[in-house]
Amino acid sequence: MAMSQAETTYAVTDMYENPALYDGVRTRRVLAFFIDYSLILLLCIPAAIVVFVLGLLTLGLGFFLYGALFFLVAIPYIGLSLGGRGQATPGMRMTGIRLERLDGGRIDFLFALVHSVLFWAANAILTPLILLATLFLDRKQTVHDRLLGTVVVRTDIS
Repeated sequence: MAMSQAETTYAVTDMYENPALYDGVRTRRVLAFFIDYSLILLLCIPAAIVVFVLGLLTLGLGFFLYGALFFLVAIPYIGLSLGGRGQATPGMRMTGIRLERLDGGRIDFLFALVHSVLFWAANAILTPLILLATLFLDRKQTVHDRLLGTVVVRTDIS
């Protein structure tokens, strides 16, 4: 007997009710953030060298890319890792967490970018105090997690 769409959505959401999935997730997210952005900054070094060479080859026009260098590195980093098979950035994998959609769908490149842009926009507009929402929202979600219907869970819990 096939399940209806509403029953399928409820069944998928219901499996995220285990409190053990969220034990220590806040701390792990913070650690993952620092690991990931350290890696992005390290990746900016070779990218800066490429931009320098490009700037020389274009008689100075390529040097304008320095203003967007961080984003030119961060976008593929986040999109390919968070939107990849593991649904986690390298920092998230190191700390044992992953991002999942509550409807059971996969995180793709575009969805990962939207998730990241909403994170930065919420922090820029509403200040980093918006992250205190994890103390009050279900499943220790951030505001952008709630808006997108995602949750960060531990990978070592079945």
